[in-house]
Amino acid sequence: MNKVLILQGALLAEIEKYSYITERDYPIEWEQVHISSCAKLGYLFAEERGVDPILAACACAVHDYGRIITGKQKNHAEVGYEPVMKFLRGTGLFTEEEVAEIGLSVKNHSNKAEVGTPLEEIVKDADVLDFHQYGYEMPRPEQQERLNRLLTFSHFCHNLPCE
Repeated sequence: MNKVLILQGALLAEIEKYSYITERDYPIEWEQVHISSCAKLGYLFAEERGVDPILAACACAVHDYGRIITGKQKNHAEVGYEPVMKFLRGTGLFTEEEVAEIGLSVKNHSNKAEVGTPLEEIVKDADVLDFHQYGYEMPRPEQQERLNRLLTFSHFCHNLPCE
């Protein structure tokens, strides 16, 4: 778990570097919370789905890097792709293959209606569930559809003896 904590610390330092951007679509405090809570959700989803939970937690932590550095929601996934790859390499925490996997999940996480790699799907699911748990509305139908799938009773009970 140390890798996740180190990455989150580095990411919080990045947020501080971009705190001069005062016109943000989401408050900087939200970005700080979203990093941590998405990482936790991603870890749990990955354990359930047989994906490396550390890699998933790290991907979930950095998925909004584009919004962190620009303050803007529009096209933040695509805008964040190259900068997050540079950031990840700079941490020295990841192999080049892991950087590529995480980068792809950042780039594609806004495409909620499309099915991607298992890691991409974890990032998308953690993102919408985190927004939901803090009371944010889903502005796009595909986000709401993904959330509805996550919140179905059968999803939470598929491995449990539910009645």
